[in-house]
Amino acid sequence: MALILTSAIFFIALDRFLKVLAKNYFFNKKISLIGDILKFNFAKNYGIAFSIPFSGFILNLIIIIIILMLGYILFYSFNKKNYLLAGLLTIIVFGAISNMLDRAMYGFVIDYIDLKYFTIFNIADIMIVLGALFLLILNKRIKN
Repeated sequence: MALILTSAIFFIALDRFLKVLAKNYFFNKKISLIGDILKFNFAKNYGIAFSIPFSGFILNLIIIIIILMLGYILFYSFNKKNYLLAGLLTIIVFGAISNMLDRAMYGFVIDYIDLKYFTIFNIADIMIVLGALFLLILNKRIKN
């Protein structure tokens, strides 16, 4: 659990650093990381995951409720010594909080990883998606 928590803190700190870097120093600049395939690019995301156009007060309220519910399940699973579930929820909750901080401070989420033929996203998005994916895999294993 300590390794997962340390990793989550590291990746959120990295995400926050890259968001500040993108917003303050790379506004309207694209930095090529791997040719034309991967770029560092500041983008405002007013929508939800993968820039799906759903935003506003209702979205923020839904996200806060989901974070609170996941936080409750996280503490419950930690108290029940289900550390794998608690660790995966920690990764998801930390990622969601990082993006929610952006929404509270700027009114949008800062995205900066520009993957050709896909979308622009950030490390917090990766944490949320991978955490949810591993939760699905864990759930499937438990049912089998």
